[in-house]
Amino acid sequence: MALKITDECINCDVCEPECPNQAISMGESIYQIDPNKCTECVGHFDEPQCVQVCPVSCIPVDPAHVEAKESLWAKYRRLKGEG
Repeated sequence: MALKITDECINCDVCEPECPNQAISMGESIYQIDPNKCTECVGHFDEPQCVQVCPVSCIPVDPAHVEAKESLWAKYRRLKGEG
């Protein structure tokens, strides 16, 4: 699954530097998460770091990008150049 940032985002800038896959960037008005890079921190941490640091809890799972744990691991390996 990829995560998404909702319009409750306050642009506090804490999530972007926490993403180990550099999947978070500033969008037109709020931060956004690239679902092609988001592994929910699989391969890096036990929990998504952006969710952990978000002060307004505006980063839910994106129902449009549901992935199994195996897919997240495959994406992690692809992003790291391992497969």
